[in-house]
Amino acid sequence: MKRHELFFWIIKLPIEFIIVFFSFYIAHDIRQVTDLIPWVQIPFKDIPEFNFQMFALFGAFIFVLVYSYMELYKIQVKHSRVKQLANMIEGSLLWFLLYIWCLYLSLWFVYHTELPRLIIFFTLFISLFFIIIERLLIDQIQLTLLENGKLEKTKIALIINIENEEILEAINNSRIYEIVWYYNDKQIPEIKLNYLWNHKEFAKKALKKWIEEVLYISSWFDNEAMDEIFEYARIYWIAYKYIANSFDFTKNNTETTFLNKIPVVEIRSIWLKPWWRVIKRIFDIFFALFALIILSPVYLVVAILELKDNFSIKTIFYWNTRVGKWWILFIMYKFRSMKINADKEKAELMKKNERKDWPLFKIENDPRITRLWEFIRKYDIDEIPQFWNVLIWNMSLIWPRPHLPEEVALYRDYQKRVLTLKPWITWMAQTHWRHKNSFDEEVKLDIFYIENRSFLLDLKILLKTIKVILKREGR
Repeated sequence: MKRHELFFWIIKLPIEFIIVFFSFYIAHDIRQVTDLIPWVQIPFKDIPEFNFQMFALFGAFIFVLVYSYMELYKIQVKHSRVKQLANMIEGSLLWFLLYIWCLYLSLWFVYHTELPRLIIFFTLFISLFFIIIERLLIDQIQLTLLENGKLEKTKIALIINIENEEILEAINNSRIYEIVWYYNDKQIPEIKLNYLWNHKEFAKKALKKWIEEVLYISSWFDNEAMDEIFEYARIYWIAYKYIANSFDFTKNNTETTFLNKIPVVEIRSIWLKPWWRVIKRIFDIFFALFALIILSPVYLVVAILELKDNFSIKTIFYWNTRVGKWWILFIMYKFRSMKINADKEKAELMKKNERKDWPLFKIENDPRITRLWEFIRKYDIDEIPQFWNVLIWNMSLIWPRPHLPEEVALYRDYQKRVLTLKPWITWMAQTHWRHKNSFDEEVKLDIFYIENRSFLLDLKILLKTIKVILKREGR
C-alpha cells in the first residue's frame, strides 16, 4: 500500500462525516422556508440547537459506518465510476432507512424531541450530491498527480511471450501503471521492456516492492512454473491478475449443485430474469420517449436540410432490413446519408471494401454519400430515428448491433451467439475503440456483454456513448 493511496483513502471518511453533518443544517434551513411539496405547506416544528446537533452527529456517524460496511472506503484507485456511484446511492438509501429506524426505536427512551422526517429526507439528497462531487474531485486530483509524476505509479510486471501492442497501449494509457519488467522463460527481442529471467529474481524484486502487480497475458511456462509464480505473488502480497477470455466471462454465470456427493457446476446460457426484462423494457420506453421529445428540433433541422438536398419528404428517412433476435427480420430506420440507389451501387463497390474482416463493408470517400453525410454522421444524428425501433420493440437501447441478412449469412457459428438478443442503438464496441475494432473483436465484446449484462453495465455504456459521440472518438 502506497502512502498516497492510504492518504486518499483516509481523507474521504472525515470529509464525508463533515459533509453529512452540515447537510443536516442545510436541510434544516431549507425546511424552515419550504417543504418542497407543491400546494402543501406542512407546519415546521423547530427543535433546540443542542438536540439538533446531536441528531446531526449521530446521523453522520451512522453514515460513515454504513459506507464502511459497504466497502466504499476501500483503497482502490482503479474503479468503475458508474459502479461506485450505484454503490453510493445504495449506501445512502440504506443509511436513510437505518437512521430513521434507529430514531424510531430510541424515541422516548434516549430522546424526547422528534426530528422532522423531511429534514432527514432532504439531508439524504444534499449529502449524496456533495459526496459525489467530493469523490469526483479527489479521484481526479489523484489521477492528475499520478499522470504528472507527482505520485508513484503502481509497478506492474507482465507475463508475456508475444508482442501485444494493444494491451501495452491500454496499460500505458491507464495513467496509474508503470511497466517495470516482463517475465518469461526466455527473452523476446520484439518486446522493448526490461527482461526478468528467473523465479529468484522475481522473488527478490517482489520482496523489495519493486513489483506490486503481476498481469498474466501469455507465456511458455508450464503449470508447475506458473503455480510457483502465483505462490510468490501470494507470499509477497502482490496482486495477481490475468487477461480473461470469453470462457472466463462465461464462468461468471454459474450455479453449483450436487450429484449425490459430487459437486457439479452448470454454466448457464441465459440468466436474464423476468423482472430484469421488465425493468429493462420500461427503461427503454421512457428513455426512447424522452430522447424523441428532446431531440425533436434536430428532426426538424435534418428534415429541412434533407429537403434542400433535393430529397422528397418520403426519402428523408432510410430504412432497410436487418436481422434481429432469433434471426427475425425487421425494418430499421435512419436519417438518409446516402443516395437513394446506394444499396444497388454497393455490389459494384464491394471490390473496394477496405475492411478485411468480413462480413462488414466500408470504404473511404464513398461515392454514395450525400452532402449531409459529414454533418449527420459526425455526431451520429443519423441514428436518432432508431428510438422509434425501440418503442415498437424490435430494438433495445443497449444490446449487440444488428447486421444485414447477407452479412449474417457469413457469420461463423460462435458469432451467431449475438442473435440471441434484440439488437442495439448503442453497444459495447461503440464505447470501446469503436470503428477501430475488427468484426471479431466486436463479437467478443458482444459476447462479454451477453454473459455479464446488468442494469449497471447498461447505464455505464449509455453514459460512455454520450461521451464518445461528443468527443467524436473513433471517427
